[in-house]
Amino acid sequence: MRVALVVGINYYQHGRPLFGCVEDARAVLDVLGRNGDGSRNFDCKPFLAKDAASGLGRRQLRDAVKEVFSIDADVALFYFAGHGHIEATGGYLLTSDSSRGDEGLSLNDVLTYANLSPARNKLVILDSCHSGIAGAAPLHKDLVVLSEGLTVLTASTAEQYASEKDGRGVFTTLFVDALKGSAANLLGAISPGSVYAHIDESLGGFEQRPLFRTNIKKFVSLRNVPPPIELAELRKILKFFPEPGSEFALDPSFEPEMAGREPDAPPPDPENVARFLLLQKMNRLNLVVPVGASKANMWHAAMERTACRLTELGEHYRRLVQKGRI
Repeated sequence: MRVALVVGINYYQHGRPLFGCVEDARAVLDVLGRNGDGSRNFDCKPFLAKDAASGLGRRQLRDAVKEVFSIDADVALFYFAGHGHIEATGGYLLTSDSSRGDEGLSLNDVLTYANLSPARNKLVILDSCHSGIAGAAPLHKDLVVLSEGLTVLTASTAEQYASEKDGRGVFTTLFVDALKGSAANLLGAISPGSVYAHIDESLGGFEQRPLFRTNIKKFVSLRNVPPPIELAELRKILKFFPEPGSEFALDPSFEPEMAGREPDAPPPDPENVARFLLLQKMNRLNLVVPVGASKANMWHAAMERTACRLTELGEHYRRLVQKGRI
């Protein structure tokens, strides 16, 4: 069981309205609900406060956060997009009825519910100003208390504002892109760590800086997408390269094209051509590189009768296949 509470608040009765948070939350709902192949992923509970009729109060948000983290789930996730506030006593998520900053939902309360949750994996994802204070003790900012299985991912540090661009939160736009597949590994899995890496790499030093805190033994996949290479094909890496550092010899019989062949070159062999197509796919995924050819491409390696070998990434996946992990 995987459950997610997704909140976006545009409407504020006593303060400045926002315009992209509801759309951000909708985008998160769309991507979390299903995996890339259409299979079921998270059961999502949305709160989209776009006007006075749909406004979300502090008590309502508090009860919803408490509920999602009380479920004995494999993964319990809380996403929030809206105004944030910080002061000496800590951080707050502002709800539609907040007339001042400390009337929002305390981040200390959110982290308490998450820390006490029976869920095996808990995630708190915040796209709000000053959200980086989440998890830090008010009197000891360098002290972070996270129970095992808890991950916190925020749009900015405690001192920063969360930016918007083209009517959407910068952080959430990158977060959704990551979940759609930009942060997937070769198995098609998207972990919180790879999501953070994608967001972090996309933002410069003078932009808002995302914050990532975690206390886990093993990453869980937030979403799965079709892998860029079929797993059955990836397992064949061990047949080509049975030992670390081994090379696979090539010759013109692997190349299906007739153009550019030497007069004495052997003709294309159907079995070798099929192998070569797979090796070329691995080359495009940075698993395999040509060796000893005049130009660094697989065509020259075949025509010049050299070889190919695994990259460091390729060696990593070879070891995974060898250990039966794929």
